[in-house]
Amino acid sequence: MSEFSLNDVGLKVGLEIHQQLATDKKLFCSCAPIESTEYPVKFQRKLRASKSELGEYDPAALFEKSKSNTITYYGNPQSSCLVEHDEEPPHDIDAHAREVTLIIASALHSNIFSEMYPMRKTVVDGSNTSGFQRTILVAQGGYYNAGERRIKIQSICLEEDAARILGDEGTTRKYSLDRLGIPLVEIATEPFEANPKEIKGIALSLGRLLRSTKKVRRGIGSIRQDVNISIRDSEIVVEVKGVQQLDQLEKVVEFEARRQYGLVQISAELNKINLERPENIDVTKDVHLWDSKIIKSAVEKKHNIILMIFKDMAGMFGKEYTTGIRLGRDVAELVRFFGLGGIFHSDELPVYGITQENIDNLKKTYNIKSDDAFLMLAVQPAISDIITEQIFLRIKDIQSNKIPRDTRLATQTGETKFLRPRPGAARMYPETDIAPITISKEELENASKKIPKSWDESVAELETKFKLNGQLAEQIFDSHYMELFEKIADNTTVSPVFVASTLCSSITSLARDGLDSSLLKYDEILRTFELLDEKKIAKESVGIIFEDIMAGRSKTAKEAVRNASIEAVSESDLEKIIKEIVEKNIDIINKQKERAIGPLMGIAMKELRGSAPGETVSKILTVEIKKRLEE
Repeated sequence: MSEFSLNDVGLKVGLEIHQQLATDKKLFCSCAPIESTEYPVKFQRKLRASKSELGEYDPAALFEKSKSNTITYYGNPQSSCLVEHDEEPPHDIDAHAREVTLIIASALHSNIFSEMYPMRKTVVDGSNTSGFQRTILVAQGGYYNAGERRIKIQSICLEEDAARILGDEGTTRKYSLDRLGIPLVEIATEPFEANPKEIKGIALSLGRLLRSTKKVRRGIGSIRQDVNISIRDSEIVVEVKGVQQLDQLEKVVEFEARRQYGLVQISAELNKINLERPENIDVTKDVHLWDSKIIKSAVEKKHNIILMIFKDMAGMFGKEYTTGIRLGRDVAELVRFFGLGGIFHSDELPVYGITQENIDNLKKTYNIKSDDAFLMLAVQPAISDIITEQIFLRIKDIQSNKIPRDTRLATQTGETKFLRPRPGAARMYPETDIAPITISKEELENASKKIPKSWDESVAELETKFKLNGQLAEQIFDSHYMELFEKIADNTTVSPVFVASTLCSSITSLARDGLDSSLLKYDEILRTFELLDEKKIAKESVGIIFEDIMAGRSKTAKEAVRNASIEAVSESDLEKIIKEIVEKNIDIINKQKERAIGPLMGIAMKELRGSAPGETVSKILTVEIKKRLEE
């Protein structure tokens, strides 16, 4: 196993930030950009790859097409129309989205084009009903500062967001149309050298600049980071998509750099042999009686067991070239893309109920020599040729190019997995339904005047206006809840410090306990603080309401108040409850005297379950304990 050092591989990184804009309409129609929960509209499509204007197929489109998925779309008239269905031409571009993009480009010191040409970007994974995404190159060049570093900008695009995936059922993939067409700004940086620990700060600085405009959406899914990664020993750039959290970035970059380093070592080994295309042999009749549950299950499903023999490659599928990086693992990732559970390779057998005798018989029957390696996979007959061809092309690609030109997906554990090949130049072609867009001098001047305050200035303004400490002001500004916080703090008498700390700490704490923060909608958070402002609940009830909604027991704040029985009690009723608690616990008062306030306070708050403020309970309890002691 080769030793990997992150400092010695010549790591280069480029960021692509995709940020939804806070507009009232979608980019090319008047539909509201809201998430739907009901879908009265449903239709199906099958998308296919088509040639570009130069007569070429995009490799990513061809690869996606090889899966032959059927796409089912779900829509709601509130959030989608015939434009999203691809049954009506796009309307005029949304003026607000256009203005916000120009402001962002001005803030990044970019060179804005006076004339812009909408383009179609081929996408056949089903996330666009039309088979393409509309995108507009707005500006090139520019920079922003991340601490003491200056990060250069490559390009800024305005485009429509993709449909939201709902899940897969066999060969059918399901999408919701509510997100399709939401205006999105894509900002790509120039490649830069950095260690993984620095990259989080660099991405955070760009995100803060966008949030300073107060014209971008916040919340889960409203901003996505893609990261392009390369190392010195290869000219290939690998794109990793779907980094939802900044905390993932460091792990993703480190893993991908190690994976690429390992592939370079694998490529060197492959170049020592004459790699030949293996024959695909159907060995179902030879293995169907083997005592392996996996093989028996595959045969019962009418799958074929295919054998691929690779000459002079013994040991190469199972060898770990650097920690966790093996050729067998890379091939297994590829076949999982087609819905297979994985592969068997000769370097790991016997295992999974396959015996040494089974292997010896197979080698004898098909003349597999000691220097040869083989793969076995269980696959549906209709796609066996497609998958085996892709396996060979993958290995050949590693031999020829060291690192395949992949688009990969970030996982929650900080690793990356194969998604599809990277697209080529044939992916883009002009949009024929939208005329070129001319940008006037007045628009540019207006955008320059609206460049927002810096992040530091915005945080300082929060501290002053709402009397927050520096740390809390930073937390609320960087959170998903900034605009909601300002709305609550400006329109209620609830302490801004309490609002900010609840939004930043309490919700996060409940989510860490395994509750679902996506169930807690902004309207219900606002309504909870309105109930507090109206004195219909106590401060202590806020966390209880959030917990009840995030646990799925209630959908609204009012429903949570009823379910948890936490409506505010009158002061006279509160006095009666506390007197009863004191009477029941007179022994504690006699033993602990004034110190009895601690245990009795815990009993009272547990019984009241947030229906009275803690300070009021403490005040009445102190008076009652003092009375008993005097008696």
